Amino acid sequence: MRQYEVTFIVDPVLSGDEIKSTAKTYSDMLEKEGAKIVNVDEMGLKQLAYSINKRSSGIYFCIEFSITEGSVIPGLELALRRDERIMRFLTVRLDKYGVKYNDDKRNGLIGKVVKAKDKEEKKEYKKGRANKPVAKAAPAPAPVAAPASSKSEEE
Repeated sequence: MRQYEVTFIVDPVLSGDEIKSTAKTYSDMLEKEGAKIVNVDEMGLKQLAYSINKRSSGIYFCIEFSITEGSVIPGLELALRRDERIMRFLTVRLDKYGVKYNDDKRNGLIGKVVKAKDKEEKKEYKKGRANKPVAKAAPAPAPVAAPASSKSEEE
């Protein structure tokens, strides 16, 4: 099974129900084609780096799915291209590292909030490192003075 993720930006002027139904439309379309939906992530309203259709923000969605063949991708992209509610989209095939990263992110291993207990452990670790003796380097040899010119002494 190959894993893909499609990220798309929905026009923010739509109502909340229309926005949710847009994401539901594409997840249903993928399920109808035989894909197994792994995760649907609503990332929320974000500022765009540049305006698209005179909009400076958009609502981001990311649908991660697995499927045996990639033949469903052109049909999905065609539907996304034709939909006026979608401002931009990107479909990516995930390799084993991308799958592991997304799995770890969903399980809270990546990007989690540091708790008070973790902060204390970090402080103790830093204190332990700070108290260890540090080997000092040998002092640098003293600079040797250049011999004075002997012309003035000879005359």
